[in-house]
Amino acid sequence: MRLMPQSLFGRLTLILVVGLLAAQFASLWMHMDEREMLLRQGYAHIGGVPTRFWMHLTLTLGAVIAVALIAVRLVTRPIKGLADAAEAFGRDLDSPPMAEAGPAETRRAAEAFNRMQARIKALVEERSRALAAVSHDLRTPLTRMRLRAELVEDDALRAQIGADIDDMQAMVESTLDYLRGLRENEAVQEIDIDALLQSLVADEEALGRPVSLLAAPAAPFPGRLTALRRALANLVDNAVKYGGAARIRVADGDDALRLTVEDDGPGIPEASLVSVVEPYVRLETSRSRATGGVGLGLAIARDAARLHGGELVLANRPSGGLAATLVLRRRKSRR
Repeated sequence: MRLMPQSLFGRLTLILVVGLLAAQFASLWMHMDEREMLLRQGYAHIGGVPTRFWMHLTLTLGAVIAVALIAVRLVTRPIKGLADAAEAFGRDLDSPPMAEAGPAETRRAAEAFNRMQARIKALVEERSRALAAVSHDLRTPLTRMRLRAELVEDDALRAQIGADIDDMQAMVESTLDYLRGLRENEAVQEIDIDALLQSLVADEEALGRPVSLLAAPAAPFPGRLTALRRALANLVDNAVKYGGAARIRVADGDDALRLTVEDDGPGIPEASLVSVVEPYVRLETSRSRATGGVGLGLAIARDAARLHGGELVLANRPSGGLAATLVLRRRKSRR
């Protein structure tokens, strides 16, 4: 059992109340001679202490607690505002800056936060411009290489060159997709989770992939549709590639929406469950794109979860296979 409150508001209030009680009981002890006089004069008492002492203690305690609550609230409000601004900025780079008002310390903290926010936005925008340029500059020479490869008369050599170009293009597309996800600025909207999953499963079935949906009612979720769909598609692709089939489960609650993609494959070694979500980390070491991909699928899914204030949780199933769960936190309880 924890006696110390976890919030700064609770701790400051507790300190003030304990200090007040100590001061009151010290005052009572210093006026013990008055207690004896009042008792001899027949004043009412409780436990040998005159009632007026208890009234004085109660009134003083109530007044100080009321003032302390207001004072502590004024002290902790800027900290809460800073935490809320940081959380909003983590979800949306275009969130409004903090109001630079209040005491000098609060204004300095708000000014520093706003400067940091502006610098980060500038860095992201600069990287976005570089990403657009790289996206164009890399595709153009690859297209020229593909056209020139068609002029090669040796069929075997032409096929090898074409396969290398395909690998290069796939790596470029995967890397650009990953970088694009990191700077995703898609507007937040209410996503119909049921419709999203049904559409995803229909697309996979059209490609002949064994993907099933274990449907459960889910309330709309405020998020970025493209990023969330990309994350789910990557998880499904991994499940089909390594487990032969994919099953999507939905568990909705007041605290979080959980979207789980299961497979019956070999799973992942326990020691690698954390590192495998890092970019370009592959458990399959042949470096063949056909057997191991580029190593960005889980990283993209993890970053999409973080973009929504959630997380990607990987766990080996007791019956075999892997369960990859997107845990998407709901900002407030639904009624």
